[in-house]
Amino acid sequence: MLLKDKVAIITGATRGIGRAIALRFAQEGCNIAFCGRSRSEQMIAVEQELQAFGIQAKGYAADVSHLESSQQFVNDAVADFGHIDILINNAGITDDAAIKRMTEAQWDNVLNNDLKSVFCMTKAVQPYMWKQGFGSIVNISSVVGIGGNVNQANYAAAKAGIIGFTKTAVKEMGARNIRINVVAPGFIATEMTGDVPEQLKTYWQTRIPLRRPGRPEEVANACLYYASELGSYNTGDVMHLCGGMEDA
Repeated sequence: MLLKDKVAIITGATRGIGRAIALRFAQEGCNIAFCGRSRSEQMIAVEQELQAFGIQAKGYAADVSHLESSQQFVNDAVADFGHIDILINNAGITDDAAIKRMTEAQWDNVLNNDLKSVFCMTKAVQPYMWKQGFGSIVNISSVVGIGGNVNQANYAAAKAGIIGFTKTAVKEMGARNIRINVVAPGFIATEMTGDVPEQLKTYWQTRIPLRRPGRPEEVANACLYYASELGSYNTGDVMHLCGGMEDA
């Protein structure tokens, strides 16, 4: 098992890509601390799903767009699990509109949830990883943060910001063997993309040489590479996981 007895903190793991990452890591023997806005039925169901692999798993109510809440989440996880080996910054939302129609609230909401959360959680885990002299952080960005997308200026700015943040954090934390990498998915079939009109989905797929959307499990496999010893000499990477999507 690639992650046996390791401990991973995963944000946004109650559904979609985050849940797929949690399940993949659990298959590899990793103990999982994850969070959502509240201790919902969905969170409890994922908790039980993970525990079925014979690992320790616990969901926490936390708002990772706030530093105090992020720090409390991390402190509680360390108290319960003993240490932190891996952080997956996956939490994110969309709130689309053309720039001329986008409200300040839409801008702030996406930037806080998608970008500020990466700062808050990284800052919260850094002292623990720094003290133990190792750690792996994987930040989930998007090809939209590289190539942009119509009606997603807020999302593109947040996802581009994750890349810039990562490049800086690598330089600050690498001396303590803390590796930080970015996975930038393209069009992935999840609940978030489920409401996209079929005509638009078809158009997107024509821009993908592999002619299909990605699967959450494929994003999870990329995260597994960076989180495990398979990626022991990788830091500062930006993996384009998009099937060759144009503008990615």
